[in-house]
Amino acid sequence: MSENSALVQNQAREDFNKARTKAAFSRILNALSPEKQRLLSLEDVKNLLKPKSQTYKGMQAVDIDLIVGSEGRYKDFTSAFLPKRDFIRGRWESVDRAHLMDVTLPPIKLYEIGGVYFVRDGNHRVSVAKSQGGRAIDAEVIELDTELKLEPGMTQNDLKWLVINYEKERVFEETGLGTVIDKREIHFTETGRWIELLRHIQGHKYYINQDREDEIPFLEAAKSWYENVYLPIVDVIFRENILARFPGRSFGDLYMWIIKHWDGLKHKYGNDFSLNKAAIDYANRYGKSRRERFTEKLRKIGKLLRSFFLR
Repeated sequence: MSENSALVQNQAREDFNKARTKAAFSRILNALSPEKQRLLSLEDVKNLLKPKSQTYKGMQAVDIDLIVGSEGRYKDFTSAFLPKRDFIRGRWESVDRAHLMDVTLPPIKLYEIGGVYFVRDGNHRVSVAKSQGGRAIDAEVIELDTELKLEPGMTQNDLKWLVINYEKERVFEETGLGTVIDKREIHFTETGRWIELLRHIQGHKYYINQDREDEIPFLEAAKSWYENVYLPIVDVIFRENILARFPGRSFGDLYMWIIKHWDGLKHKYGNDFSLNKAAIDYANRYGKSRRERFTEKLRKIGKLLRSFFLR
């Protein structure tokens, strides 16, 4: 091995060690919010945004800071594309040696969605480029369509809330629900719930129309659903303190689950099965007891402490 090759190899080894050290410190600094360190999974993002088509965009120079995730190697790098695992050292150092010797590597391959990018091929090249202070990288790009605008630094949870709020705004805009329901009164913590809510209103509309000669307008049915179906269930949830047994959930979530559970109980025991009993039965079956909630909090605190002191 020539002296120059040895120097390059030693430099690549030192570069990887520095990158791993930065990843370790970053994990410690973000121990209370570990989701900020997770590189986004393209599959998870696609499941949230549900792109319907893709377009080949060709070769581009892409801003490295806009590359926020990966198709297959999202567990191997942090959100800043720092290496999280020692087993990738060989490939990482090989790419770094090429960079140090000014060897031109093939363009990487990216998916673009909502203005940010996900790596199809070339994760190690992105990691090395970011570690070396690169600003842009040549890439072959395929665009996945979405109406939503994504931003660097978004976590998976941020994306979920972006989609939930988008669905909510779209439903209210397209149906005029805001004229009969205050949109601040209903919240969900999962995607798809607003579309499901529309089906509930349509089902209520169908039920009312069975006793009428003229068809009830959608907004009139929505007002009736809100006052005669949604609010009574929310009232039971409030009176029985059921929400406390489902940490992180909303009255809207519980409404969806309880009404489905109630329907199943009525099919089993008859239509006289009361809403109050159905709600309590659901809470007893699937909710967490006070002891379970306390134990879970202790477990989370312990996990954070271990993450802080063992890294």
